[in-house]
Amino acid sequence: MRQIEEILAQFPEVKTVSTNVGGQGQGLAVGRNQATLNIGLVDRDERRRTQKQVEDAIRERIAKIPGIEVSVGFDRPIYVAILGHDAEGLAQVARDFADEVRRIPGIVDLELSVKPGLPAYAVRLKPDAVRELGLTPPQLASSLRAYVNGEVATTWTTPDGEQVDVLLRLPEAQRERVDQLRALPVAFARDGTPIALDRVADIVPVANPEVIRRQNLQRREAIFAGVEGRPAGDVGADVKKLIERTTLPPGYSFDVGGATREQQDAFQAMLGAMVLAVIFIYIVLASQFGSFVQPVAIMASLPLALIGVMLALLVSRGTLNVFSMIGLVMLMGLVTKNAILLVDFANRARRAGASVPEALLQAGQIRMRPIVMTTAAMIFGMLPLALALNDGGELQAPMGRAIIGGLITSTLLTLVVVPVLYSYLARERVAAPGGAVLPRAAPADRD
Repeated sequence: MRQIEEILAQFPEVKTVSTNVGGQGQGLAVGRNQATLNIGLVDRDERRRTQKQVEDAIRERIAKIPGIEVSVGFDRPIYVAILGHDAEGLAQVARDFADEVRRIPGIVDLELSVKPGLPAYAVRLKPDAVRELGLTPPQLASSLRAYVNGEVATTWTTPDGEQVDVLLRLPEAQRERVDQLRALPVAFARDGTPIALDRVADIVPVANPEVIRRQNLQRREAIFAGVEGRPAGDVGADVKKLIERTTLPPGYSFDVGGATREQQDAFQAMLGAMVLAVIFIYIVLASQFGSFVQPVAIMASLPLALIGVMLALLVSRGTLNVFSMIGLVMLMGLVTKNAILLVDFANRARRAGASVPEALLQAGQIRMRPIVMTTAAMIFGMLPLALALNDGGELQAPMGRAIIGGLITSTLLTLVVVPVLYSYLARERVAAPGGAVLPRAAPADRD
């Protein structure tokens, strides 16, 4: 830890470092062989690099220290659990799969829940001893406990009247080594002959797990990993492909969780929200305009916003995450506003006697200024969020960037696409010989 602290002291972004050795950690294993460092950074306006960039630089520097396993940060989106009943077989399957996951590009800080067990000795009764002497494991354990840990035989009253327990057990010199246990009498024959431990039981070395993890009434071992240099969704997709082509032995199964499952659930929820938003927008527009066709021209601006969203995320090197999806839902109501202004003004102009081309020309000239003003106001309002100037702003920045990109492209393309669609969907009204007003298609050769 002193070596790591010396490395961290060379980073100008690091403000404070707090080291905890041998205590409760944040990883899968705790104990004397683990340490945790809490690193505080200077304010965002005092450093050029983001927190993610600082984490990557720290990981690269301290990875050169031999004999340690490094995990930087608490954001490890990759989580895969393997379930099974056999502990040893499950540990081996988890190690083999972890080796495959480690080869996926972008995987860093991989941690496996399989840890070395605590060394111990198991005393196992022989079948003959159980059958001939009727000796049971609790009886044997009670005898060994009395020898090693001792038992309170009586109490002794001190001259001042205080009661003191008298603990009876073997002298320390006779309970220092495991081999000394083999000669201890743990039972007696019918003639009173003592029977040593090695005649009725075997002492074998074992490793006891520190923690036994269970899920769905099965043993569970988990694999945690972070992501570097690639979007977490792409790395999660590669891990999912690896799971699909991996055949586990009978009795074992995968359970994928972590940020990958949460992201999938969030995307499904956001997709459902966008579908409902489109349906509700169409219902409201159809009821307000009294037409089932004109809302189609208005809602044509929705896919135009997706172009700007993808371009904005591509330029800013962002990803399609939960926050950018929230920005998409917000765009559903923002981008339709411009199309509503055009179509509503065109309808008013047509009711005043203008033709479809004339109504669209007037709508574009008169409504362009308020459309540009409201769009510019929204863009500048989202600019501080998109720039991520404050601490933690990197999380919400994709939402602002998605909204700005969608507004720009939808505003520019709406002024062209919506009038074109409206000219095809709307119909001219001409007077019939009897005085009735009949709709006819707008001529294609009219300017």
